[in-house]
Amino acid sequence: MLTEPTIEKLKAMRLEGMIATWKEQQSDAKSQALAFDERLGLLVDAEWSHRENTRIVRVLREAKLKHGQACIEDVDHSAARQLDKATIRQLATCRWVQEHQSILITGATGVGKSYLACALAHQACRNGARALYRRAPRLFDELKLARADGSYARLLARLSRMDVLVIDDFAITPITDAQRSDLLEVLEDRYGTKSTVVTSQLEPSHWHDYLAEPSLADAICDRLLSNAHRLVLHGPSRRKVSPKQP
Repeated sequence: MLTEPTIEKLKAMRLEGMIATWKEQQSDAKSQALAFDERLGLLVDAEWSHRENTRIVRVLREAKLKHGQACIEDVDHSAARQLDKATIRQLATCRWVQEHQSILITGATGVGKSYLACALAHQACRNGARALYRRAPRLFDELKLARADGSYARLLARLSRMDVLVIDDFAITPITDAQRSDLLEVLEDRYGTKSTVVTSQLEPSHWHDYLAEPSLADAICDRLLSNAHRLVLHGPSRRKVSPKQP
């Protein structure tokens, strides 16, 4: 039987999952009848699960997803949405994150673009990735402020470290020269090394015109559109049905 000093050592090593499971085993006659190797295996599995759950909670808190409870299993595949189940199943494997690909989600307002983007980011977090959610206007505001207070390089570095960056509501407001430059900097750091999820009411075929300045528009569109999965959502606004509808 483990002694209190041993338990204290386990606490010092932060093996909380192992401690909790050992205490459960002590009160379970069936567990005590198991061989040493079997009990040890259960303790190790419990510690691994505890750490993995702790990691997921931490990265999801860091991600600040707009729909924090969004998950890929709850995505609606009704016929009106024209969302291919096979495509979503393939994206759920998170191979797109491993291969540093992007996802572009377009559709009218209220069709669930943000929810789907958050569900994909949530799935990536569950598979070991780090993610960050930002609405495009908020992202541009943060970059503008960072330029002013001298933290611009640090903010760009932070964004570049995120395995998945969700840029929601892209092209929802007119874009300025500074915002075009900032967007290119963000995408340049991520291209070929990280994954970006972009949602927009505007079809990608119109993004070049929206960005206006030809040279920057070429560079931005090249980094956004090449090697990207494109999802187009259809159907009526889901907000008219329920504000929590996925």
